[in-house]
Amino acid sequence: MPTRAATSTTRSPRTTITTTATPMVGEGALHRLLAWTSPSYPVGSFTYSHGLETAVEDGRVRTAMDVVTYVEAVLSRGGGWVDAVLLVHAWKAAGDESAFDEISELAAAFRGSSETALEARQQGASFLTVTRKAWPHPALDAFAARNGDWPVAHCAVLALACAAHAVSLEPALHAMLHSTAANLVSAGVRLVPLGQTDGQLALAALAPLIEGIAARALAASLDDLGTAAPQLELASIAHETLYTRLFRS
Repeated sequence: MPTRAATSTTRSPRTTITTTATPMVGEGALHRLLAWTSPSYPVGSFTYSHGLETAVEDGRVRTAMDVVTYVEAVLSRGGGWVDAVLLVHAWKAAGDESAFDEISELAAAFRGSSETALEARQQGASFLTVTRKAWPHPALDAFAARNGDWPVAHCAVLALACAAHAVSLEPALHAMLHSTAANLVSAGVRLVPLGQTDGQLALAALAPLIEGIAARALAASLDDLGTAAPQLELASIAHETLYTRLFRS
């Protein structure tokens, strides 16, 4: 994948963002964070299952606890883990355009299959478009101008929006992880199928796991970036050729 630096001829003026690592969020920032990670935010998250549809189809996921195990794998050693670490570093780099753009490129490229790439990039593009209109900020406009048609991962542009709009890092990370978990559990409820109560029991079981994953991601360096979940990647690849399917990944 060529670097943006090799093709870019101009750069926008530097946009200053002051960030704070305090875990507290004010009312305005909390409202924005809840809106951005809500299932109703129009980024199309409900259309993706991250390979879960394959695992249900071949019989590996049949119960609520199977869904918990699958989602835990995504978040702790699969694509969700990669997104968590990248969000942390993208948020910290948001005040430095060059550093942020480098992480954004890495986030867009760090995918194990074409469908997980589509999942990350389509949601990222939609998030950037909608957020620039509903929650405008010069940093988002500047990034869109210099990014052009390059793909952008959802975790990176979410980090930029949070940093620009004074949403602290730790709540942003927890919200993204919860949103990913909730979306996959919702997919499991429809695919297995499960009852709505079973879905909430699955989310409750994931809560302490998410807390530990967030703590690890906050302490992780980019050198710690990687996945160790080949079955997830194979499920995503196999999903491309399912005879019938409800989801795009």
